[in-house]
Amino acid sequence: MYFNPDHEMFRQTIRRFVEREINPFVEQWEHERCFPGHALFKKLGELGALGVSYPEAYGGAGLDYWYNVVLAEEVGRADCGGVPMAILVHTDMATPALAEFGSDELCQRFLAPAIRGELIAAVAISEPDAGSDVASIRTRAVRDGDEYVINGSKMWITNGTQADFITLLARTSDEAGFKGMSLIIVPTNTPGFHVSKKLEKLGNHSSDTALLAFDDLRVPVANRIGEEGQGFVLQMQQFQKERLIGSVSAVAGMERIVAMTINYCRERQTFGKALIDNQYIHFRLAELLTEIEALRQLNYHCTRLLIAGHDITKEVSMAKLKAGRLVREVADSCLQFHGGMGYVEEYPLARYFRDSRLLSIGGGADEIMLGIIAKYAGMIGKRR
Repeated sequence: MYFNPDHEMFRQTIRRFVEREINPFVEQWEHERCFPGHALFKKLGELGALGVSYPEAYGGAGLDYWYNVVLAEEVGRADCGGVPMAILVHTDMATPALAEFGSDELCQRFLAPAIRGELIAAVAISEPDAGSDVASIRTRAVRDGDEYVINGSKMWITNGTQADFITLLARTSDEAGFKGMSLIIVPTNTPGFHVSKKLEKLGNHSSDTALLAFDDLRVPVANRIGEEGQGFVLQMQQFQKERLIGSVSAVAGMERIVAMTINYCRERQTFGKALIDNQYIHFRLAELLTEIEALRQLNYHCTRLLIAGHDITKEVSMAKLKAGRLVREVADSCLQFHGGMGYVEEYPLARYFRDSRLLSIGGGADEIMLGIIAKYAGMIGKRR
């Protein structure tokens, strides 16, 4: 219904890639607190995986967004959360606005090599004092002739230590709130760019996350995406793909963990019978599978609406909210059913328990999703 034979061929290609190029190295990358982004992205670029729905003019395949869904589902089955997150930041969080609203010159310089896997992209929105409250960002880009002079800092930036360019949201005027912001491409080899600190996190250890600083950094005005002052609007559009693809990837990860738990409970014997034979356990796992399938269908509904050109803000906020909460339920129940084995680092469930917690925070916290849903339902304020 959703995927044709070509989609499924692409699925098998990505699945083999995950099994051969990611999973065998997860333990090492988790221990090293980073993965070799340039080497891995180059291989993904050679597969044609980094720009499946982007224009052919820039090296993309020009295909429908279901290919992005397939990519997210398959990398979401990896044995960690960090590397899939890094890949999807590159494909569906840092580059959508560039692909849709960037000038031809900007796309040739940054999007095309990103699709080839030669450059790694990151998106920089959050700041030390402004996370989900995007309208409160303070990083400024002051125009000086044909250049912007950028000062400020950005926090929680995935791919932050490895990125070759940043899609940066900064203030370009003195207007308060969400007005007066612009999206600007910032090459990280520009004087004035600094990785202030690599952050140690609860989970997603294989993904590098950084605090970034911009100190009188100069970039051409031509590096701006779209019109000046439209950055907030463009980023809100970009957020919808970020939230959708995060929810899609989460479904794949949850299925993997539940399947692993079912297998464990079949093999584990207690009180003379397999754990899976306890009614509470198989009922709870059945309940989780039902909720996972319901979320999958909501994700697919959002994808259909997106492809048809509809506003998906309400529906994708529901999906993101449900995904963030459901991964926590899955992680908690499955860890409990594993007993002590679920609590040791040598077993995959402990990592999943840590990694999955981010989804209710990153890309817009649960509380932001609830506020959006309430606005669209007419309960509070006016819909922007």
